[in-house]
This record gives sequence, C-alpha cells and structure tokens, in this order.
Amino acid sequence: MSKAVDNIKEPVSEYMAEFENKFKEAMKSTVPLLDKITAYIVKRKGKQIRPMFTFLSAKCYGEVNESTYRAAALIELLHTATLVHDDVVDDSNERRGFFSVNALWKNKIAVLIGDFLLSKGLLLSIENEDFHLLKIVTNAVREMSEGELLQIEKARRLDISEEVYFEIITKKTATLIAACCAAGVASVTKKQEYIDTAKEFGTLTGIAFQIKDDLFDFGSDEGIGKPTGIDIKEKKMTLPLIYALNNSSWIEKRKIINYIKNHNEESEKVKEVIDFVIKKGGVEYTKQVMNTYKERALDVLKKFPDSETKNSLEQLLKYAIERKK
Repeated sequence: MSKAVDNIKEPVSEYMAEFENKFKEAMKSTVPLLDKITAYIVKRKGKQIRPMFTFLSAKCYGEVNESTYRAAALIELLHTATLVHDDVVDDSNERRGFFSVNALWKNKIAVLIGDFLLSKGLLLSIENEDFHLLKIVTNAVREMSEGELLQIEKARRLDISEEVYFEIITKKTATLIAACCAAGVASVTKKQEYIDTAKEFGTLTGIAFQIKDDLFDFGSDEGIGKPTGIDIKEKKMTLPLIYALNNSSWIEKRKIINYIKNHNEESEKVKEVIDFVIKKGGVEYTKQVMNTYKERALDVLKKFPDSETKNSLEQLLKYAIERKK
C-alpha cells in the first residue's frame, strides 16, 4: 500500500486494524468450502478505501463505536457480494490481478457465495437493529444494480449522452462512496443534516473517482500512464469518448462507433479510437469536469467540523483523482 494512503489513514489506523478482524469474523460460517473461499476473498482485499471513508466520516462527527464497525462491515459484505456477482455477469476471470471466485470455483458456487455474503450483511444489521444503516446501504446496492443495467442497455446501441453517463456513474460508483460516508456519520449521530452533508460529499467524490478511472483508458505522458483501452474493448461509453463523438462529424462518428462495435479486439483500431479522443479534446475536457467535481466536493467538506480527520478526508479525495492506477 502506498505511503500516501498510510498517511491519510493515520487518524483511524487503529480502527482499520481492528476492522480487519471484525470483518473476518463477520464472514465466518460452519461450511469449510465457504470459509476457504471467504478467506481467499479477504486475502485479496485492495486499499480498503471504502472502510476508510466510513471511519473518517464517523470520526468527523463523533466517536467510532461498534455500530461504526458494523456499518463498515455491512458495506464491505454487500459490496463484495456485488463484485462476486459482477464477475459472473461479465464472465471475468480476474480481479485486481487475482483469479476471480468464478474462475477458481465456477459460476454456480460464485453466485451462492455472493448470496451468502449478502445474507451475512443483512443479518449483521438486523441482529443489531441497525435499520438506519441497512436502509442507507441497501438503497446503494439497489442503485448500483440499476446503474449496471442501464449501462448494459445503453452499451448495445452506443448512444449515451452526457446526462445518461452521469446517471450511470452516479448509480454505479458514487452511491457506494456516498453510502460509506453517510453510514459512517449515521453510526455516531442521528442528526439528518450531518448525514445528508456526508452523503453529498461522498456522491461528488465518487463521481470524480469514476471520471479518473475513465481517463486511464486514454493515458498520456501527464501521469495517467499508458493507455489501456480496456473500456473501449468492453464497449463502454466513457466521458472522453462521449465528448469526442459529440464534437465530430457524422462520418467520423460512424467510423469510430463501427470500430468500437465490430473491431474492439484489434489493438490498432483501439489505438485509433484513443488517438481520435485525444485529438478531439476529450481527455482535456474530462480533466476539467473531474476537477469541477473535486472543487464541489471540497466546498461541501467545508461544512464538516475542522479536525485532523477532516484533513484526511480532503487528502483521500485528492488521492482519488491524482492516483496513478
């Protein structure tokens, strides 16, 4: 894990360490196969950005307590369930450089694992009567599913407008980070105004985060890295591409859409699409939009009480859009 993330985590590092244990505990079962698979899932965890948002948001408005740990665990359980199911839907054999659950144990078991994690999260909340947290997180999962389906529907015709694009990424990505922030605050205070402010901050941060992800497809020498073209290969309409198509002639548009639909496995054609997007100013425009969302999120963050934890949230937002991968 990067030093930058370690520094951001500092105000809540003790809670994050304790959370690791509690999360492992929350996943336990009496079935050996389940335990083997959930241990594998825990082992390949990433930077733990979501729990970080939960604990930092909570600490801004009160003292971290057992309810906060459950909020973080609930989000991780439900989010992990959606990832396992996503890998089945996408027929994906890899996630973050590791084999996916369905690649190692087949689709049937992966779907059941997802169901198990979902039920574990729901039970964790119900047994502790955290209905307010359950409402926040299950709403996010519903929106994520809607966003995914909306994207699949639109990908067939490649006719996404900026408006639809923002609806998709708000539902798919931003709602989860919004839920982390809102659930964290809801675990330490009942004041709706504070919870709503945290949710707004999370939504804006999540949108900026996803826009940054879109930029990786069109990498340049300015710190984004080499172009990956992964979204193009998967026929995903991202903001740089939408902007470029909206600012091109009918003939150019038809040619590029044909490449994405029918030649998305050919590296030369994918490179042509990337070059087209850069030439049309799609990358520059997208960076400007990302920075606008960053500034809006920082404005909302000003409403948070001043503290070392608030500074960490600001750094986490900046990290989200300055990261190299």
